[in-house]
Amino acid sequence: MSVGSIMKDPICLVENYKNDLRVNRKALNILETISQPVVVVAITGLCRTGKSYLMNRLAGHNRGFQLGCTVKAETKGIWMWCVPHPSKIDHTLILLDTEGLGDVEKGDSRNDSWIFALAVLLSSVLVYNSIGTINYQVLEQLHYVVELAELIRTKSCPSTEELNDSVEFATFFPDFIWTLRDFKLKLELDGQSITEDEYLEKSLKLVQGEDSKIKRSNDSKHCIRMFFPERKCFVFKQPTKDDDLLLNLEEASEHQLELIFQEQCQNFCSYIFTNAKPKTLKGGIIIKGSGLAVLVDSYVNAINSRKVPCLENAVALLAQQENAIAVQKAVDHYSEQMTQQVQFPTESLQDLLDVHAACEREAFAIFMEHSFKDDGGKFQLELLSAIEEKKEAFLLQNEEASLKYCQDELRKISSTLVESISKGIFFVRGGHNLYLGAKNKVEQDYALVPKKGVKSMEVLQGFLQSQESTEQAILHADKSLTNAEKHIAAEQAQKQAYEKKMKLVRKRNKMEEQKTEAQKKTVKENLIQLKKKIEEEGKIKLRESNTILEHLLKNQEKLRTEGLTKKSEEMNRTINQVKRNITIIEDNWVEKISGILILFGSMLMKKLPGYYKLIGVGTLLIGSIVTDICALTKAKSGGKKSD
Repeated sequence: MSVGSIMKDPICLVENYKNDLRVNRKALNILETISQPVVVVAITGLCRTGKSYLMNRLAGHNRGFQLGCTVKAETKGIWMWCVPHPSKIDHTLILLDTEGLGDVEKGDSRNDSWIFALAVLLSSVLVYNSIGTINYQVLEQLHYVVELAELIRTKSCPSTEELNDSVEFATFFPDFIWTLRDFKLKLELDGQSITEDEYLEKSLKLVQGEDSKIKRSNDSKHCIRMFFPERKCFVFKQPTKDDDLLLNLEEASEHQLELIFQEQCQNFCSYIFTNAKPKTLKGGIIIKGSGLAVLVDSYVNAINSRKVPCLENAVALLAQQENAIAVQKAVDHYSEQMTQQVQFPTESLQDLLDVHAACEREAFAIFMEHSFKDDGGKFQLELLSAIEEKKEAFLLQNEEASLKYCQDELRKISSTLVESISKGIFFVRGGHNLYLGAKNKVEQDYALVPKKGVKSMEVLQGFLQSQESTEQAILHADKSLTNAEKHIAAEQAQKQAYEKKMKLVRKRNKMEEQKTEAQKKTVKENLIQLKKKIEEEGKIKLRESNTILEHLLKNQEKLRTEGLTKKSEEMNRTINQVKRNITIIEDNWVEKISGILILFGSMLMKKLPGYYKLIGVGTLLIGSIVTDICALTKAKSGGKKSD
């Protein structure tokens, strides 16, 4: 899909109608067509601070998002513009322009808070745009960041033992960029030049004091530091000294703008294009356009229901959608590969099962790559059932192809024999030996036919059985044989028929064993893939917990250096709680994997045809995998102790 051709202009994503938020279904439909990871840049800030101009520059245009050049704020709600990412292949850049905060025409300030919260929840980069320098007044105006702790929940049913929601914000909140427009100060400190980022960090230092103004300012600073580990600052000089041109910036050409302003805009855009990451949720879940549509709908529905948007609930909805898509992708891949690789009929059943195993393994890998939060393996079991059904269809198709091919070939080979029988050629003296020679010739010629497939013996057996009454009649009519010789010949024919029948039975039994073996491999492959997935999710969870701990310790050290000892000590409880969580994750991962594998294995075997035969095997497989995990863990723990 080419988003550039679809979105020549921005479209309203979330309409703010009389302080009530509404999702624009047309915008959601656009998002749902985007199957690429999305880099989402949202901009927020007070009214008439030039937010829309910066977003237009990111889109590569002078106009698009409407610029507010009068006292009336233009942007209402959240507007969206999807464009191909200029530097990341197979990514889409989504720009979100939010309505200005602090509009005096609004009657409900809570509405601003929800718009700000949505910008945070939906973006991978949040740009806060303001005029001039960072001072007490600007920081007080940014009280929306303090309210995020009340407006966003990470868990649907948090327990008293779990971390406070806001502690986990750092693991999934967007990068924070503060853009300062019409900046007139020199970037210097104590006579030394400082960078824009150093200016931002200096401005976010907490100061001591009990004054309410200081407290409000400190609250905003502290929340920015705690919620947004990745921070960046850009300053912009005034675009032009021409007041008339300022009112019509979208009409201005590059050469009409101040050179320093052009360079600053270019630096800002280049940074976004190079460093802005795809939208990622807690757990390392990378969001595509269709996923972003789910998040928008989920969050706005929660807000309109007077509830707090919950990340866990949104992820659960997203998982339902994405896991269903992952199942379909995997099944489609399996069907396509089987159709391409299998030439019916296959020489043997094992040939088909080998191709099946390889295609199934690829399908499982595709599912695992695109699925997440498949608690209990519900969707993995759906995939297994779908592939098993497809496999049975391919087995049946293979049998039918073999049956038709063998019947056609045998019909050609035996045509002379059948014609001779109908003409009575064998109903003469010595006719029985003549018949046996002709019949053996049919069997020999049939044996030379290549690639007969799984039904070759069965078709031959059927043909030979159809000849039994004819052979008896020919034997009975042969006057050259004595009764004793006829009796011996009849017994010999019965013995050969029995041997061929038993050979067919053995072949059928072997084929059933091959099918059972294939199902055992499926059980094992599913358990291995699930174990791998649980381990990966555990590593991500552990990494996020360590990130939180590192972030908390870093901020605690900042508080100490700023002389806020009491505030620093207050963080000890949270830090210790995170440390305990890390220990629990490290110690309990074996038990968690074992429990899930046993539960999943039981369900898995019940999904497979003939599962009663597999229960013992499956239990052994599960047990062996769990035993391997425990042995590995003991070895690791022993290694740690010896160290």
